[in-house]
Amino acid sequence: MSLPSEELNSLIDNTAIISASAIIEKGAVIGANVQIGHFCYIGSQVTIGSGTVLKSHVVINGITELGCDNNIGQFSSIGEVNQDLKYKGEATKVVIGSRNLIQQNVTIHRGTLQGGGVTHIGDDNNLMSHVHIGHDCIIGNHCLLASNVGLAGHVEIDDFAVIGAASAVHQFCVIGTYALVNTGSCVVQDIPPYVIAEGNRAVPIGVKADGLNWGDGQAVQNAYQLIYHAGKLVADVNEEIETLAKEWQILIPYKPFFSRSARGIIR
Repeated sequence: MSLPSEELNSLIDNTAIISASAIIEKGAVIGANVQIGHFCYIGSQVTIGSGTVLKSHVVINGITELGCDNNIGQFSSIGEVNQDLKYKGEATKVVIGSRNLIQQNVTIHRGTLQGGGVTHIGDDNNLMSHVHIGHDCIIGNHCLLASNVGLAGHVEIDDFAVIGAASAVHQFCVIGTYALVNTGSCVVQDIPPYVIAEGNRAVPIGVKADGLNWGDGQAVQNAYQLIYHAGKLVADVNEEIETLAKEWQILIPYKPFFSRSARGIIR
């Protein structure tokens, strides 16, 4: 551990377990019961919440905030300079919530000023090995991104969405709550809530209604029919679904989805 001064130690909780081969830069804040494995590097503007575990060779740099009880796999890199050619070293950041499982070789890049300045990941997500999260992405809660998923910049993934292995998502795409992207897909437009998408380029193939009661399942099916088989404009579909949502709360996420959909929805 570099710079073992009183000032440095005052920012590291005395219950933290830190390998002697790890480098913790002056200014980093390390919470209670954090475990930092061999050969990790923690930058000076990093905050790590209590109970978080870093396996070996993890790099966390830049202005990066991690919540509590996260588990970071070996060789992951969080908070490094993004790949946007407009980025000129501005003070942007990564913010990660709590109880996330970030597995081996995951990369999460800091945001850009043009994109709001923050790459944000919520709570209880599972990012499997070799996932890449580009600058300014916003990932909600309880999402699963399987191995080798790549998100370009500014992608938004809503709660409970699942992205299958080796899938790629174009910049600025929005993937709605509970949507499912099957393995090996290339997503270039937005995917509405509960829709199952597949292919290169991804197209809708049905709805993810498993686990729903009969009424909610029918409501989601009705929304799917309105979007894809009624021959109506998206604005009219949004209005009709908004009316249905007064009776079926499961349809509430459609309104904020359509309000953010800039690339158009998959067809």
